[in-house]
Amino acid sequence: MNATTSLAALAFAVLLAGQAAAQSETTTLPNGMDITPDYQEYGRWYNAEGIPTYKFDDEGAIDFATFNGYRRYSAECHVCHGPDGEGSTYAPALKESVLRMDYYDFQQVVASGKQEVNTAQNQVMPAFGTNKNVWCYIDDIYAYLLARGTDDLPRGRPAKKGPKSDEFREQEDSCMSM
Repeated sequence: MNATTSLAALAFAVLLAGQAAAQSETTTLPNGMDITPDYQEYGRWYNAEGIPTYKFDDEGAIDFATFNGYRRYSAECHVCHGPDGEGSTYAPALKESVLRMDYYDFQQVVASGKQEVNTAQNQVMPAFGTNKNVWCYIDDIYAYLLARGTDDLPRGRPAKKGPKSDEFREQEDSCMSM
């Protein structure tokens, strides 16, 4: 075996090891939740337990609901929680919170607000449960923050997005007209 053959064999072994590592990457969050997309309903992706998640297509486009989550987050949440879920001096980084927090706890905090005021902290989040621009899109916002928290979606406006389905449009119209 000469040096060229050895280098080629080494390169091939490294390639195979990299592919095996990529295939074994976990989609389980620190809170134990598996975020693997399992099914789609009303134009949104959910895991096997019915929790919202995100999905990229074969061309690297993010699903429309997650893209919409970026839009809604940017319109309603970024003022306090910073652009792209990164946090601010005023409020925590939500892209990190969703990785540790239970989805239903996330919904509870968004719907009812949160207040932790003591000598160590002064955190007050208003309730958004009656704000249709937030509540009609809570699953979209959550999926967007998951994609940001796992670093699968970079900062800024997603470069590619999937189409808006008729199912998504119908559900959106129904919620916003209530």
